[in-house]
Amino acid sequence: MHDIVSRLGRPLPVRMAVARRENIARNALRYFAYLFIALALAFALVASALGDVFFFRLATEALIYGGFAMGVDLLLGFTGLLSLGHALFFGLGAYTSALVLKEWTASFWLALGATLLVATVAGAVGGVIAIRARGVYFALITFGLAEVLSKIVFNTRELGGSDGIIGVPVVQANFLLFSVDSSHALAFFLLVLVFVMGLYFALEALLQTPFGRLLVAIRANENRVPFLGFSAQRYKLLAFIMAADVTALSGALYPMLRGFVSPELMFFHTSGNAVITVILGGVGTLIGPLYGSVILSALKSVVGTYTEHHLIVIGVLFMLAVIFFPKGLIGYLSPRLAAWLHARKELS
Repeated sequence: MHDIVSRLGRPLPVRMAVARRENIARNALRYFAYLFIALALAFALVASALGDVFFFRLATEALIYGGFAMGVDLLLGFTGLLSLGHALFFGLGAYTSALVLKEWTASFWLALGATLLVATVAGAVGGVIAIRARGVYFALITFGLAEVLSKIVFNTRELGGSDGIIGVPVVQANFLLFSVDSSHALAFFLLVLVFVMGLYFALEALLQTPFGRLLVAIRANENRVPFLGFSAQRYKLLAFIMAADVTALSGALYPMLRGFVSPELMFFHTSGNAVITVILGGVGTLIGPLYGSVILSALKSVVGTYTEHHLIVIGVLFMLAVIFFPKGLIGYLSPRLAAWLHARKELS
């Protein structure tokens, strides 16, 4: 908030210099997004040449959980709200999509549309309840909401109970000139990549608007926002709903990939993994959660092949990462790339 207010009183040359630095910092993060796309496409070429379906599915799942983590980062990194129950919306999106696909029609777009509608309503209701609290109390309320819904789903026989919903059919995502079959590993991986990166670029553009500036102001000092003529509660609610939508839309892709959903998608460990993913990749970077999701998924897969106690190993590695790289991978690398870009621009 102090930065926003003080920027208004600065001389024009100073404001222009600040704007240039901010633009360079944004470009640095954008380059990491382009790098992520390039690495994903390179992986697709190699995996396709090897005919390895397992790693395609694993990578697709990492992308889906990365979209989930972006919703968490929207709250934590830009609004300063730590949600310990965001798996509620991931599971809700997965269950909504599974029910539409299995009980109504195997339509990719109808599943996403129904998920968006349900998530918006649930996000509005949950947000009205949660945003009244701050700090640890907000985190505990979101945790409680997720626990309540997960227990309801767990004990509802019509939703499969503890077994969840199985037998979700193969989905055909129809576009104007072609269609994508969810059973085709390469095609579905590319579809999920386009979808998740579309969410990223949409959020990245939104956060550069006055709305995004207000979210950052709320994170910096919520009490001063009303003096600028804005309602902090209203914008926190909107941010909560958007984060719920992003997370639920990512969750809607899960049953298309795995063919089933279970109540575990709403459990606390799912929310905890999302928070770990954000911290590993870099809080407030938006692209960092995608890198963090890939790292966490790879660690689980590789370490899990050697020991059944892989969570202990991952926990130790996570603690070491937090100690030596407290800002996460992209949080550590991005300022250095921005400094290099700034120095290069000054020399040119």
